[in-house]
Amino acid sequence: MSLKLLQESAGVTPDGKFGPNTFGAAKEYLDLPSDMAAVHFFAQCAHETGNFKRFEENLNYSREGLLRTWPKYFTEENVDSYARQPKRIANRAYGSRIGNGDEDSGDGWKFRGRGAIQLTGRYNYQKFAEYMSDIMITKDPERIKNELSFVAAAWFFDRNDIFDMCTDLEDATVKKVTLAINGGAHGLEDRIKKTRLYATYI
Repeated sequence: MSLKLLQESAGVTPDGKFGPNTFGAAKEYLDLPSDMAAVHFFAQCAHETGNFKRFEENLNYSREGLLRTWPKYFTEENVDSYARQPKRIANRAYGSRIGNGDEDSGDGWKFRGRGAIQLTGRYNYQKFAEYMSDIMITKDPERIKNELSFVAAAWFFDRNDIFDMCTDLEDATVKKVTLAINGGAHGLEDRIKKTRLYATYI
């Protein structure tokens, strides 16, 4: 779901710009629980999508990127056979976890990060499909990249009690939310900046 499609769905002018009008309308459309929850939600989504431009995980890592990002799965001994091969990278990095089969199953690539917060793994896709009462989501995962992008992100926040963490604008709170989303603090400075910006839209 592009930003313009979200705007259309929320009933505002689809100009591709995220401002106060889009913030308010999208909050109501997605039924987010509070203004503060919406601030954190959209700030995190903006960071994860490169300001609402990229709704699929970029896995085209160099050897250095693999060693830095996933040292558990890529080592000096194997990294050269994976670098710049997104499909193989996904299958190794996400194999045998998050509900995925092993590396050879192809699940890592099929259920790679998609949507406004990069929903990842067969487990999360299946649970979201159950929530939507639409098992075909697991057959056509591209739908999470497209029309279900923000809906899936809001579901993930709700299912993992992340909205309950969104109580204030403190840096520590942004970090806590970030950790709940991706297990690390990657891009924290930008996430904090965006959270403060979107707080002015309340």
